[in-house]
Amino acid sequence: MPDEFVAIRVLARSPAVAGQVVAEAHALGAAGLEEGGSPEAPELVVYAPAAAARSLRHGLVEALGQGARVGPAVAVPARDWSVAWKEGLGPVVISARLALRPPFAEHAPAAGQAVLVVEPGQAFGTGHHASTRLALALLDEALAERPGACVLDVGTGSGVLALAAAALGASRSVGFDLDAVAVAEARRNLRVNPGSAGVDFFVGGVEALGAERFDVVAANLLRSELVRVLGALVARLAERGELVLSGLLAADLPLLAPELERHGLAVVATRREGEGGDDWVGLRLARNGS
Repeated sequence: MPDEFVAIRVLARSPAVAGQVVAEAHALGAAGLEEGGSPEAPELVVYAPAAAARSLRHGLVEALGQGARVGPAVAVPARDWSVAWKEGLGPVVISARLALRPPFAEHAPAAGQAVLVVEPGQAFGTGHHASTRLALALLDEALAERPGACVLDVGTGSGVLALAAAALGASRSVGFDLDAVAVAEARRNLRVNPGSAGVDFFVGGVEALGAERFDVVAANLLRSELVRVLGALVARLAERGELVLSGLLAADLPLLAPELERHGLAVVATRREGEGGDDWVGLRLARNGS
């Protein structure tokens, strides 16, 4: 008889709580987990053997308290979970110059199209979320105008923006993240993309860069995270450099506009993409007068 599993839907009240859900679920013996919703309102589905469902759900309720709403355990059809998790993770075509694929999916590239292999792991950034696709498309546009540019990837996650920059002609790209797990994932993706020359990753913050300047600074961050580091990112722009921002919702723009003005930034280009009922926005920005 195949193993019986249940699904427990968890609505987290913040990204921090979502991270706690992941940690607690694994500690309590979850068999798998899906993350969805939006960064502002994360929604997770925890899968567990039916025999462990009661204790796992109770553990989540106790650990999360008012930080999340934990739904009932619902039986799910028997599946081969070693295969099922790969469903929906096919190739992602960003542009005529760039596509992404997981290692278990094939993609026949168009002429002149670079293909990055990105391993789905614990770090954000496989290209299957609108914010990542927007960041990649805008980075492609920016680098088409700046062959040989130096690129900074802020909060690198899977390293996909830094790797894409190299594939799109950057002479050097640097990615950093405060999360050591993310940087380990980024380095793993670098190893499976041996053509990505001039890419470096480090664990730490923007201050570790010293006085180094970059032609393009790319950041796929929530507005709440972005405003805390925006000044430091602008300070890392080379003369006539450009900032690529993603991870923003359309509702963020009126709140973000005063910060952009305060730092002397003007919008060069805007892209939008809807996903899951959310309206995601990506921006290319330059200093006023650049």
